[in-house]
Amino acid sequence: MSSVIIFQGFGLGLSMIIPIGAQNAYVLNQGIRRHHHVATATICFLCDAILIAMGIFGGGAMLASNEILLNVVTIGGVAFLVTYAVQSLYRAWQGEKDDLPEGDKVSRKGVFAVVLGALAVTVLNPHVYLDTVVVLGSIGGQFEPSQRIAFAIGTVLASFVWFYGISLGAAKMSPVLSRPRVRQAIDVLVALMMLYVAFLLMQKWLAGL
Repeated sequence: MSSVIIFQGFGLGLSMIIPIGAQNAYVLNQGIRRHHHVATATICFLCDAILIAMGIFGGGAMLASNEILLNVVTIGGVAFLVTYAVQSLYRAWQGEKDDLPEGDKVSRKGVFAVVLGALAVTVLNPHVYLDTVVVLGSIGGQFEPSQRIAFAIGTVLASFVWFYGISLGAAKMSPVLSRPRVRQAIDVLVALMMLYVAFLLMQKWLAGL
């Protein structure tokens, strides 16, 4: 098993996973609240690992070859990103109105609701399928069967490091990140990132017409 290919998979995995704004925003927010943040990171990681494996071992080529389905997923991804960006901007605009005591924030959602939220920003997010199944799957599918395993390990490891990193990091820095002005800045940055990625997706889709 080649360590070089594992490293390639790790680098490409990070480059694909980091821009998935809705997932990252959700994991970050749960980390800031210290509210089932490890469970949230686990759900996102496991879902990504399954989708990455599906893409690398055949699903990516299948989805990429279906032009209609690929167009639907692309347009859905753009709509999802724009919607989540608008929600982030709305939270930023509300600002201090949402500045509730930590106990009140935690009491809002039980673990079941948090898990459902993590599943929603992953399974119902078409952008996730584009990056994990189509892009990583198409790249991984070009390797020999034995090398695909190494590539898959690298990409899955990237997902593990990223999600647990931002979840635990946000929890540790919660006293700073939970300040109203900081939360507003994070929401604005998340919104801008998602709008930018939506623009890139739309630009790529229009170029292929």
